Amino acid sequence: MSVVERPATRHAAPPPARPTAKKRKSDKTPWLLAIPALVLLAGLLGYPLIRMVILSFQNMRLRELFSGRTPPWVGFDNYTRVLSDGVFWAVTGRTVAFTIVSVLISVLLGLAIALLMRRVTRGVRLFMVVAMMFVWALPQLVAAQIFRWMTDSDFGVVNYLLDKIPGVDYANHSWFVNPWQGWAVITTLVVWAGIPFLAITLNAGLTQVPKELLEAATMDGATPWQSLRNIILPILKPLVTIVTTLSVIWNFGLFTQAWVLRDGHPEPSFQTLTTYSYTQAFGQSRYSLGSAIAVITVILMLGVMVFYIRQMFKIGEVE
Repeated sequence: MSVVERPATRHAAPPPARPTAKKRKSDKTPWLLAIPALVLLAGLLGYPLIRMVILSFQNMRLRELFSGRTPPWVGFDNYTRVLSDGVFWAVTGRTVAFTIVSVLISVLLGLAIALLMRRVTRGVRLFMVVAMMFVWALPQLVAAQIFRWMTDSDFGVVNYLLDKIPGVDYANHSWFVNPWQGWAVITTLVVWAGIPFLAITLNAGLTQVPKELLEAATMDGATPWQSLRNIILPILKPLVTIVTTLSVIWNFGLFTQAWVLRDGHPEPSFQTLTTYSYTQAFGQSRYSLGSAIAVITVILMLGVMVFYIRQMFKIGEVE
C-alpha cells in the first residue's frame, strides 16, 4: 500500500496589522506636549533673531530710533562693509584662536581630572564633584568680578603672591597692558569655569568602560598610556566629541568674561565677535552694522551646531 505524500501547505504570512486609532493618537502625543515649549522658544528666540536679520538689511540710526520711523533699506551694504573691513577679520581670527586654545586646554584638563577621579577613593571623588559643582554654579558675572579683583594692579592677590617670590617684581603690575598676558587671564577664567562640566561628564563616561578590558590589557603588559589610547579613548570618542563641540559653541560666544575684566570697555586687542558686535551697535550707534556682525556670528556658530546635532543623532542610532 503506497503512501501518497501530500504537498506541504504553505501558510501565508498574516497581513501587517494596521495601526489603531489609539496608537496613531499616541504617536502625536509627544508633539502635542512639545507645542507649548516650541511656541515659547519661537517667541523668545525666533522673533528677536528675525528682527535682527531684518535690521541688518536696513540703516538704523538714532533718528529712526527716536522717531519710530522705518529705517531705509540698504540691501547687502552692511554685509559688504563688514566683510571688507580688516578689523572684522582680525577680531574673527582672534575669536577663533581663543576658542581653539581654550577648548583644547579645557578638554585635556577635564579628561585628566576625570581619569584622576577614577583612581581616588569614593570620599575624595565626592568632594571633588561637590567642589566642581560650586564652581559650575557660580554665575559668569560673579566669577569674572572675582578674577578682576585677583588680577587688579593695586590690590590683586595674584600680584601680591608673585611679588613674594625672590627676584620677581610684580608690584602694581597690570596684566592687560600686554595682550598675551591679558588673554592668558581671560583664558584661565574660561577654562576654570568650563572644567567642572567636562570633568563630571567625562567621569560619568568612564564608568561605562568595562573593567575587564582594562584588566586584560594590564595582564597583557599594556602600559597606562596604551590602555588610554587603545581602549578608553575609542569608547569615550562620541562623548568627547559632544563635550568638545559644546565647548566650542560656548567659548566662541565669549562676552561676559572679556567685558567685565575690561570694565565694559574692551580695547581693540581684547575684542571678540560678540563684544565687537555690541560695541558697534550700542557703543557707536551703528545698530544695523552691529546686527550684520551678529548675523555672521550666528551663521558661523550654526555650522558647529549642525555638527553637534549630527553627532547626537549618530549616538542615538548606535544606542
